[in-house]
Amino acid sequence: MADKFIYTFAKLIASKPEEIKIERKDIDDTFSEITVIADKSDTGKLIGKDGKMISALKSVISGCKAKEERAYRIMIKSHEE
Repeated sequence: MADKFIYTFAKLIASKPEEIKIERKDIDDTFSEITVIADKSDTGKLIGKDGKMISALKSVISGCKAKEERAYRIMIKSHEE
């Protein structure tokens, strides 16, 4: 659920939505890492000024933690990394 939300959110924000990819890695039963892979020009938009955009996204995803009983780490990477 959280990864689908992040994918939709990232596509709305990005200048090149066709370049957005999501990778989810389940670390254990209660923790997952979600990586948003975007074009280099879009990584700044997804992080936001002073990290405000990614912080807001993390706040919304914390609501999923209560429902799914799973914690998430969100990372933003560019295709070049």
